[in-house]
Amino acid sequence: MSAESPRTCEDSCEDSGEGGLRKVARVVLLDPEDRILLLHGHEPDDKADDWWFTPGGGLEGAETREEAALRELAEETGITDVELGPVLWRRRCSFPFAGRRWDQDEWYYLARTAQTATAPTGLTELERRSVAGARWWTCQELTRARETVYPTRLAELLRTLLDEGPPDSPVTLDPEIV
Repeated sequence: MSAESPRTCEDSCEDSGEGGLRKVARVVLLDPEDRILLLHGHEPDDKADDWWFTPGGGLEGAETREEAALRELAEETGITDVELGPVLWRRRCSFPFAGRRWDQDEWYYLARTAQTATAPTGLTELERRSVAGARWWTCQELTRARETVYPTRLAELLRTLLDEGPPDSPVTLDPEIV
């Protein structure tokens, strides 16, 4: 999906890759104050079933994961002035959304930006019905959050990233099945 959460996917998503997993690129976008940008999503027909997630989505055509990460970020947030860094984490997940189950292989890229104003420019119809907005979070706010956030260990992962810098090679996170 253009703007898809770990729990959202557009109508035209295609499963690809090994085992029918959909290839997804996500962005851990940090501003100059080390705040992370998260999108607020919900089930299209149930706004009470909501969560926060990093920008990103599925690869389209022959694009690389890096290309998908930048495209998705621009579509979902309007932010194009970014420095894309290394892959931080990899995660496999499976979740229900909009009446079907999605199985994904997600790669999380570090990115930095000074551009903090958001304005989605390319949301799909489903995304317009399931993405409620965006917010910059400090690590402390994320640690205290009572809301559902994906990946579920994001506060801990962000703290480690800010304290130690990017890992030498991508860290494989535990699979999440919702």
